[in-house]
Amino acid sequence: MTHSLPDFSLLSHSGPPAPVTDTSGLLGEYLAYYRLDRRLPLTETVYSGVIDAGSWALWTQVWCPPAPRGTVFVVHGYFDHLGLYGHLLEALLRANWQVVLWDLPGHGLSNGDRASIDTFNDYVDCLRTVRQTLDEQGLAPGPWCGIGQSTGSAILATDALSDPETPWQSLCLLAPLVRPLGWNQSRWLHSALKPFVRTLKRKFRANSNDQHFARFLHHDDPLQPAFLSVSWVSAMRLWMADLKALPPSPMPTLILQGKQDLTVDWQYNLPMLERKFPNAQTVCHDHARHHLVNELPDIRTPLFDRLVRFIDAPPTAQEAAS
Repeated sequence: MTHSLPDFSLLSHSGPPAPVTDTSGLLGEYLAYYRLDRRLPLTETVYSGVIDAGSWALWTQVWCPPAPRGTVFVVHGYFDHLGLYGHLLEALLRANWQVVLWDLPGHGLSNGDRASIDTFNDYVDCLRTVRQTLDEQGLAPGPWCGIGQSTGSAILATDALSDPETPWQSLCLLAPLVRPLGWNQSRWLHSALKPFVRTLKRKFRANSNDQHFARFLHHDDPLQPAFLSVSWVSAMRLWMADLKALPPSPMPTLILQGKQDLTVDWQYNLPMLERKFPNAQTVCHDHARHHLVNELPDIRTPLFDRLVRFIDAPPTAQEAAS
């Protein structure tokens, strides 16, 4: 296997994803490279393609097991893309959930400036477009659950907190972003650099105990951005203030967090999110780092088991409060 991907423009098309009927060409290479093809036997149909979201064309996949019990929308983290979420995909398919995976603007195979955004509201708008498009096409049977990793959690939380009639049955927030670790120091650096630079060279850190995954990200994943966007940090900074102003929600919510996480300031983040979601259940793992969906099997398996039990039977707001 080479360490570069072919031109995927041939796969792109307007409208909702189309059924995957041939995995011998470009799409097959993509699925094999990220080992997503190993999950094909768990499905009845897979849809793959681009969803039009105005300024963005969002690379999207829908994995459909026979007779799904509902649909899970997975929102990945900053610098990530859907190709890295095979472990979570498998756990959800084995639990008989239909799974929607999509690349954020500027990530993976979606268009947009790499790893950049002007406002986190654009992420929320894209999520809502994906959800609406698939619902209109009959590709998102209810109930709906949202699962986010890091920045994906920030997007889901904002979506739920800002919509009094939110359609989510439950949310699962994995290593959720509220503010990054060391923010009190780095925000001053951001203020000083913002007028002069657009990007900073990315520093790859081992954000998982799985060293094979850490090496793959650093050396072998051609879809990994090489730079941190200063505009993304600006957008995050504005979003942090917006989050504080949003009213709380009784949404059934599960928060999973690793105590060895050196990416987000989880000791600050968890109390903040528990105030926003007063019915939240929080589970911390002593040894897990940041990238929970790609931790070692002995770490991620019990966390995934806890997640699946939660989305299978989320408590009602009354049950959670009692």
